Amino acid sequence: MSIFANSKSEQMKTIQFREAICEAMSEEMRRDEAVYLIGEEVAEYNGAYKASKGMLDEFGTKRVIDAPIAEAGFTGISVGSTMGGNRPIVEYMTFNFSLVAIDQIINNAAKIRQMSGGQFKCPIVFRGPTASAGQLGATHSQAFENWFANTPGLKVIVPSNPYDAKGLLKAAIRDDDPVIFMESEQMYGDKGEVPEGEYVLPIGVADIKRVGTDVTIVSFGKIIKEAYKAADVLEKEGISAEVIDLRTVRPLDINAILESVKKTNRLVILEEAWPFASVSSEITFQVQENAFDYLDAPIKRLTTADAPAPFSPVLLEEWMPNVNDVIKAVKEVLYVK
Repeated sequence: MSIFANSKSEQMKTIQFREAICEAMSEEMRRDEAVYLIGEEVAEYNGAYKASKGMLDEFGTKRVIDAPIAEAGFTGISVGSTMGGNRPIVEYMTFNFSLVAIDQIINNAAKIRQMSGGQFKCPIVFRGPTASAGQLGATHSQAFENWFANTPGLKVIVPSNPYDAKGLLKAAIRDDDPVIFMESEQMYGDKGEVPEGEYVLPIGVADIKRVGTDVTIVSFGKIIKEAYKAADVLEKEGISAEVIDLRTVRPLDINAILESVKKTNRLVILEEAWPFASVSSEITFQVQENAFDYLDAPIKRLTTADAPAPFSPVLLEEWMPNVNDVIKAVKEVLYVK
């Protein structure tokens, strides 16, 4: 029997996003003694966002490790430990801080299997929040999904709800390749249903969150909430929108997108990142390459403004795509005023 199961038919419980993360890590640490968690404030403080609450008490200081403010150091140590048989989970307080360790992530973790001729695996998860979380300023508001997805050897996961987060994080921890697992500070308190029992979701499989016939909206991460809001408004106007949650950016489930576009003939892509060389750029290319004859309108993509995130809430609202932008883009591809 496959370890991958969609258990939505089982008895469910409602928990927060942060609790889903904690459950996934704890269950995998109970299952495999090679798994450990390291990062800033993950132990004594129960995690910067309380995503590791109670884990120090259960697993002790050798498996839940408070690291100094030295991302390059604890990332490098963790990557090296995989070669000795460990399966680390490395938490960054924000992926903005992962830039200090980008050499270890890209030049060590992502490449070691190929450079060693397959002699070494690197089963490691790098996790933490990505993108904007409100008034955090330019240096704490960047989205890095497309950065890491550009790197062969890395898998990139961006869940949008507790159910997906738990199932995908368990899969990431079990994976023999390095996985970038990206969350959001503004989602840790989000509540959702997860099964009471064991379940693991497959990496690289998108999910159709809402079935529709008139237009396909593709998104991922917390910004997909704007797509849901837009779909509700559009439905009242007689427009049926299909919403696809990528869940995994690399490997990209392009077939799910293509099949939807072949049905709706129109595509809008929504992401919380800068426009140049974005995930939506890649999706746009692949759709026009593989389903051009099915398109009845040019593809529309919605991103943040091509500028660093502002601190001003007024400017931040203009910088970030929102529900009204999605509705406008949908009507443009449908040639509806």
